[in-house]
Amino acid sequence: MNDIDKEVAINYGYTKKLWNRNEMKNIDDIFSYAVACDIFGNDDPEPMSVIECQNIEDWAKWKEAIQAELNSLNKRKVFGSIVLTPEAVKPIRNRWVFVRKRNEKNEIMRYKARLVAQGFSQRPGIDYEETYSPVMDEITFRYLISLAVSENLEMRLMDVVTAYLYGSLDSDIYMKIPEGFKMPEALSTRPKEMYSIKLQRSLYGLKQSGRMWYNRLSDYLISKGYTNNLICPCVCIKKTTSGYVIIVVYVDDLNIIGTNKEIHEVIVLLKEEFEMKDLGRTKYCLGLQIEHMHNGILVHQSNYVEKVLKRFNMDKANPLSTPMVVRSLNIDNDPFRPCEENEDVLGPEVPYLSAIGALMYLTNCTRPDISFAVNLLARFSSSPTKRHWNGIKHIFRYLRGTVDLGLFYSNNSKEDLIGYADAGYLSDPHKARSQTGYVFINGGTAISWRSQKQTLVATSSNHVEVIALHEANRECVWLRSMTQLILTSCGIEKGKIPTLIYEDNSACVTQMKEGYIKSDRTKHIPPRFFSYTQDLIKDNQIEMKYIQSSNNAADLFTKALPTALFRKHVHSIGMRHAHNM
Repeated sequence: MNDIDKEVAINYGYTKKLWNRNEMKNIDDIFSYAVACDIFGNDDPEPMSVIECQNIEDWAKWKEAIQAELNSLNKRKVFGSIVLTPEAVKPIRNRWVFVRKRNEKNEIMRYKARLVAQGFSQRPGIDYEETYSPVMDEITFRYLISLAVSENLEMRLMDVVTAYLYGSLDSDIYMKIPEGFKMPEALSTRPKEMYSIKLQRSLYGLKQSGRMWYNRLSDYLISKGYTNNLICPCVCIKKTTSGYVIIVVYVDDLNIIGTNKEIHEVIVLLKEEFEMKDLGRTKYCLGLQIEHMHNGILVHQSNYVEKVLKRFNMDKANPLSTPMVVRSLNIDNDPFRPCEENEDVLGPEVPYLSAIGALMYLTNCTRPDISFAVNLLARFSSSPTKRHWNGIKHIFRYLRGTVDLGLFYSNNSKEDLIGYADAGYLSDPHKARSQTGYVFINGGTAISWRSQKQTLVATSSNHVEVIALHEANRECVWLRSMTQLILTSCGIEKGKIPTLIYEDNSACVTQMKEGYIKSDRTKHIPPRFFSYTQDLIKDNQIEMKYIQSSNNAADLFTKALPTALFRKHVHSIGMRHAHNM
């Protein structure tokens, strides 16, 4: 390939998939999750068809999984009658998807086959109307883990067997006859392609299936006395006289957190309505390894880190102490400057986009320590050079030495929610942009963080700190709403005290406390950046306090730090090594 805009995907040797760098200027969570899924299953590629299954040694297990799926479809009465395809109807195609389900030790637990509709051929307004279905976000899940530790609650994981098949369809949908489906002898006189099946229930792959399943589950739980809220639509809570229980929904995975008696009652309740698998204490969920210890819970992704390093041929690399080098103040010597005219862009054989996606997934889940480095290198996705690829390898070398580093939620800490905000002035001197960084800690460990380049051109360090505080306070308002909702619904009484937010710019703290003062230095800053924060202070929702820069944990998210200071901040946000616990 000679096209410099193209790049091989991480599993190109298996799928032949290419990414277009110009179309991936903003790498989002969906892309990073897709890359993570490829890495999780890339060591032993799954078969792509029934014929491929028949030609491998574990065909007997795949055959059993296919039959189990067909039995489940018949049990749920998903298929209606087989009919001649109506003239005005375009039946939806389908395919089989095969997955080996693994545990936290990467051991195969079971073989799973899914008959999936190819929903991309559905027509909006004809085959479906609404498709949105909420799922649990990582921040809420991390908060609930910290709550479970502080309140000494149980955590159980339940899996709904063929969850999507419980949903009812909101429109008439016809599907082509699937591979392996036996046709009645009475219909064998005509070609199989002339027939289709009318679906009676939702099927995996349909655009509206996720929404139909969520509505079905939500309606059932509400009818049994559970409550949820638009702030946390995937968190269903029930308070009883003896305790409470929280059900956290992520598609067909249900994390149940609560007191012992109530958990056993809800398990019985769910099994009465749905076919469920009780996976016991939550140890592995959404790629997160959750280790229960006598003094708390450690959440890490060491298995995923090992897979990433191996996939990018960095599993034998020498470890480094920080994720990036301290940058030069001379912008001409900055290794993270944009591609120059006389510089070559990386060839299509270098999977730069896949590396960024893999690291972003790690950053969003359990590794805030690499947030700034990943955010910085993601800016060059459209035209990466060897310098930028060296930056990626530097992060990999840091991960090599910190494979088992994760977030430790201790049961000894009773700290309420506190926040740290900071800004890096001209962190991107080439485009005159600065960096916003903040982290919110609950019970001594981080639950929410962000490292992001500002969209405005700031004119001073005070200006960038005001913008960073504004963004941190927006996050704080949502965090307070989410935590208060959960605590109130569970009957846990905690006074509505203001959330402490620490900032290392004394002038900025004074401005927020005393009000907007118009001067030559501040008159160009939009008043909304001051007014919003001041209103929160007046409403007793937040309290601003000054802190020295060396003690500001948000410093971790705005700049490259020396080793000693970097390790200090990593420890201050609750990150610990599994082998030291």
